[in-house]
Amino acid sequence: MRDNFSPKDTPWRTDNWFVSPWNYVEEVTKNFDPPKKVKIHDVTLRDGEQQAGIVFTWDDKVRIAEKLAEAGVHRIEAGLPAVSPMDEAAIKEIVKRNLGPEIFCFSRCIVDDVKRAADCGVSGIVIEIPASAHMVEQAYRWPLEKAIDLSIKATACAKQQGLYTVFFTIDGTRTEMDFLLNLVERVATEGHMDAFTLVDTFGVLSPQAASYFTRKVKERVAKPLEIHFHSDFGLGVANTIMAVLSGAEVIHSTVGGIGERCGNTAMEETVLALLMMYGIDVGINYSKLNELSKLVMDLSGLEVPPQRPFVGDKAYTIESGIVTGWYRNAFEENPTTVFPVRPEFVGHAMPEIIMGKKSGVDNIMVWAEKLGLEIAEDKKMEVLNRMKRRSHDLKRVLTEQEFKEIVEQVKTGK
Repeated sequence: MRDNFSPKDTPWRTDNWFVSPWNYVEEVTKNFDPPKKVKIHDVTLRDGEQQAGIVFTWDDKVRIAEKLAEAGVHRIEAGLPAVSPMDEAAIKEIVKRNLGPEIFCFSRCIVDDVKRAADCGVSGIVIEIPASAHMVEQAYRWPLEKAIDLSIKATACAKQQGLYTVFFTIDGTRTEMDFLLNLVERVATEGHMDAFTLVDTFGVLSPQAASYFTRKVKERVAKPLEIHFHSDFGLGVANTIMAVLSGAEVIHSTVGGIGERCGNTAMEETVLALLMMYGIDVGINYSKLNELSKLVMDLSGLEVPPQRPFVGDKAYTIESGIVTGWYRNAFEENPTTVFPVRPEFVGHAMPEIIMGKKSGVDNIMVWAEKLGLEIAEDKKMEVLNRMKRRSHDLKRVLTEQEFKEIVEQVKTGK
């Protein structure tokens, strides 16, 4: 029988997970300043689709939105209406279905974009503006004043339309801090802003800089802060967590970390790390994460890397003989001794024991029981050695039929 741990007493160890108690010692946590509540703003349908080669149809977008709602995300950024009539129609349909989460649109800093978003019936809008001088001058080829003027007009229009307005500064992390904050203050004063997004467009922040960025913005911007980080250096999840621990309230993320170039912050890893390592429960239905991931990956035409945390096909697969021994001895009564997170908690299939070059006698015992085979004690090592050789020569794990053949050959002395 599993130990009945209480998350309140031992947040690092419950029936569903077992992480390091060091995560919770005062020396580690003393400078954390997270908000009272953290929300998920899912951008799979907009920034996720920007990954090269992904195309979501009207039907795809509606199905994903429904599954996001089942998982309990707080907001769905349903798209940018100006992209195509099909996208605009999908946004309207998602709004019409009243799924539960708030529905937002994304918009360029153009008044007509804002009006089209309002016509879709959304409750909020994320309005982008290039925020670094080099981006404005080199990528957009605009005078800086034009970017500011467009942003003021677009955000003012959003206010007139009754939309919750989130200001989104492209390339904000490669500019000078005072320049960025002066720009934000001017737009907020002359236009409108309900919340400000910390944007690392090119994924170039370090975790320490993500914390610094959040703290500095909080000193000057008296509005809720949102986080939109990319993963070009593989740090999107870590940076997002650091921003939350420094006071940011809304996480922009995608299912599976899909998105422009190297992708956005992955929702699955972020929310589970926050829950188990930091005691921050964002309040979604964690058991739906695998269902949601499978749907998005299938519709996007992508394969989840098999070793991807929590949602990869092989995240709970064992080949090693040593670990199979742990599994046989401990999993039934104490599953988190073998895996840090119970597979059921995240909606993953139960662990699978496979047979390959790294396997041991415990793997043979598991397979023999599963397949109803009897193997004499003095024959087990011979079966194991033949199995290892076959796996090595084939450069893959063995099928059940190949294993049966080896057992039969050993029995008959072939």
